[in-house]
Amino acid sequence: MAETKLSCFKDQKWSLHGMTALVTGGTRGIGYAIAEELAEFGASVHICARNQQDIDKCLDEWKRKGFRITGSPCDVLFRDQRENLMKNVSSIFEGKLNILINNAGTCSPKNLVDYTAEDVSRVMGINFESSFHLCQLAHPLHKASGYGNIVFISSIAGLKALPYISAYASSKGAMNQFTKNVALEWAKDNIRANCVAPGCIKTALSDSVAGSGDEGVKVVEGIISKTPAGHIGEPEDISAIVAFLCLPAASYITGQIITVDGGYII
Repeated sequence: MAETKLSCFKDQKWSLHGMTALVTGGTRGIGYAIAEELAEFGASVHICARNQQDIDKCLDEWKRKGFRITGSPCDVLFRDQRENLMKNVSSIFEGKLNILINNAGTCSPKNLVDYTAEDVSRVMGINFESSFHLCQLAHPLHKASGYGNIVFISSIAGLKALPYISAYASSKGAMNQFTKNVALEWAKDNIRANCVAPGCIKTALSDSVAGSGDEGVKVVEGIISKTPAGHIGEPEDISAIVAFLCLPAASYITGQIITVDGGYII
């Protein structure tokens, strides 16, 4: 009898069955991996991305795998689209949301003096302002669910100065600090907030930096050369820690910035 109770207890600690989740930027790279990982743990997941065709393709793949994942288009740069997204999520999940993964991000790799006002506005809008606003919109849904969990996908660029991506790094640094503010202010509402800061991961974003010119190649190669693990990471390296942070087993972890970088910032 004791063994049965222990087994049930462990199953509950390591399961997301009955929980709902929203993942932004969920059709590729880290976002795709996170959506699939959360679904594998039993969560009902909704994703957003800018392109409906990309969403439909992913949903078809996940349907064949038996995952409960839905999706709708949203360019998180725009406030009205963020509001519509959360209305959709509220309707799909009956006014409740357990998990919010702020993953959508962009990068404009340039030398500092070459950034335009539009560049900075776009990077900060997608990487930071959208996350700030989505948290505000999600707050009542988190409270209604009785258990809220927010995970921000940041970057080691927000913790350590790197050349050629200063606007991106600044937006991620702001996200790191915001994580702590959310964790402190919303703890009373049984809402946790943590941040995962990836190192160099094989995604379209890292490819865009490497493909932006000689300076971008130097940045990526420089990071890899100083990474003890000796290689670039994969999206699944990030999705695994994100899923853990969402599990009841991690219920005493909040306000943390967790690096997943192969040891780069040691």
